[in-house]
Amino acid sequence: MSDTMQSLDQLSQLKPAAPEAPKYVKKVDKHGRAYATGKRKDAVARVWIKPGAGKVTVNTREVEVYFARPVLRMMIQQPLVAAARAGQYDIVCTVAGGGLSGQAGAVRHGISKALTYFEPDLRTVLKKGGFLTRDSRVVERKKYGRAKARKSFQFSKR
Repeated sequence: MSDTMQSLDQLSQLKPAAPEAPKYVKKVDKHGRAYATGKRKDAVARVWIKPGAGKVTVNTREVEVYFARPVLRMMIQQPLVAAARAGQYDIVCTVAGGGLSGQAGAVRHGISKALTYFEPDLRTVLKKGGFLTRDSRVVERKKYGRAKARKSFQFSKR
């Protein structure tokens, strides 16, 4: 027991070093692509990004054909615009399940995650924009004795 403290000055010297922030590393496959899975509602998107001319392909179709509504195409471009990387990456994704809105959200989530794997420095920008958070809201299940999840049948006293 020779290592007991004699004064408060010695106590301050024993303070452990502050833990370092986790270092994120670049994750790419042998083809130079970053892969990520994005999810939203019932939709699941598998996304691969690699440096290129900015071509976006969804289920082997052009993004303008698959997502005809401009709002959905704008949703998909949001993480690239926030990171100032619009037109710098070729994106290939396969998406299944849910409707078009959920699929667009899943692709956006996948692109954001894949960008952080390709360029770990972009993580703070995308995290601040809320693109890395999986939106966990899903459709509520139907309950017995009810018309839908919460709607009741019409009440009649007689």
